[in-house]
Amino acid sequence: MSNLNSTSNKAVGRKTSGLDKVLRVALYTVLIVVAAFYLMPFIVMLITSLKDVEEIRTGTLLSLPASLHFDSWSKAWSSACTGGSCGGISPYFMNSFQIVLPAVAISTLVGAINGYVISLWKFRGSDFFFAAMLVGCFIPFQVILLPMAQTLGWLGIANTTSGLVFVHVVYGVAFTTLFFRNFYQSIPGELVKAARLDGAGFFTIFYRIILPVSTPIIVVTVIWQFTQIWNDFLFGVAFSGFDTQPVTVALNNLVNTSFGGKEYNVDMAAAIIAALPTLAVYVFAGKYFVRGLTAGAVKG
Repeated sequence: MSNLNSTSNKAVGRKTSGLDKVLRVALYTVLIVVAAFYLMPFIVMLITSLKDVEEIRTGTLLSLPASLHFDSWSKAWSSACTGGSCGGISPYFMNSFQIVLPAVAISTLVGAINGYVISLWKFRGSDFFFAAMLVGCFIPFQVILLPMAQTLGWLGIANTTSGLVFVHVVYGVAFTTLFFRNFYQSIPGELVKAARLDGAGFFTIFYRIILPVSTPIIVVTVIWQFTQIWNDFLFGVAFSGFDTQPVTVALNNLVNTSFGGKEYNVDMAAAIIAALPTLAVYVFAGKYFVRGLTAGAVKG
């Protein structure tokens, strides 16, 4: 009897194992198809950027290049015409970094302090203050164009890099505050009370206790802000001057500027170059982004 049961269990195990393998193969097949479909625009851009103009005109979107041509990449970087300038997108690429780096750093720091105060240093009206800031997450870009332009004029920083940094910090603080506040809600308030009893002050607690456990949410916030600011077009075109335009504005000008025949390979190369920083951020820090979200970034 026991031998029969053992044989039956082995048979069921083999069937289950075989079914698992079939399901796993089916799952990976579906994932590969979906990934290929999702990556198709990027693949088309990359293939097109490596062709010469004549091959683009006579071939199809998915036809592989007969030979690799990297001249389009060089031209997109250093000599393509973006409106009235023919210096490529490299100057505007640097402009974007000059905007993104300080804007991300400042908005992340301010959001961390705001979240710290609202969640762990309760004061009268703190919940109303948080709700008011939360409204900022739902205000469309277009709504603040006119008041922001007037504010930049009053401050004397219109059409400057500092003005664009200011705009992105103001618009981004609502999001960063939301992220940090929700994350800090999971930190026991007794920890702060004990530190205060030991004589630690506001910034001492923040620097020595709160910040060391904030790495996951800091990564989430930096990735979010970096992506939003780097990819922004509306604020860039509305509040930048000719010499302070970000790469997204330059890319739009390049695509809509043509002398003679349209060079789609140069346009595609420029688009890929403009997307490389955000792509690199997600490739190297994507796993930390997911960890940060699951560590409490969307709780509370």
